[in-house]
Amino acid sequence: MTALHDAVTTDVGAITDLTAGEGRAYVVDGRQIAVYLLADGTVRATDAMCPHRAGPLADGQIDDAVVVCPLHQYAFSFETGACTTAGIGSVRTYPAHVVDGRIQLVLG
Repeated sequence: MTALHDAVTTDVGAITDLTAGEGRAYVVDGRQIAVYLLADGTVRATDAMCPHRAGPLADGQIDDAVVVCPLHQYAFSFETGACTTAGIGSVRTYPAHVVDGRIQLVLG
């Protein structure tokens, strides 16, 4: 882990651990975080559990803007973490990028 402008950057694994169009859950500093590899190679990260009924977001369908919970199809924005359905709540999002083939998350 390294400090980066009052944030902590954490290596969670190799980019080759992910499949384009899918997500994978990691435990990082006691938090469950889902990391997704988008079709264009972009990496995104959110809390791993849906706030509605704790659905596994890493198993959800994704596109370039949202992840859809596999249990009840609530969609959450990768940018804001907000659910597209009012009253469901939101998930935390984490800045993510790839450095030398390794997935880096920025934790606040």
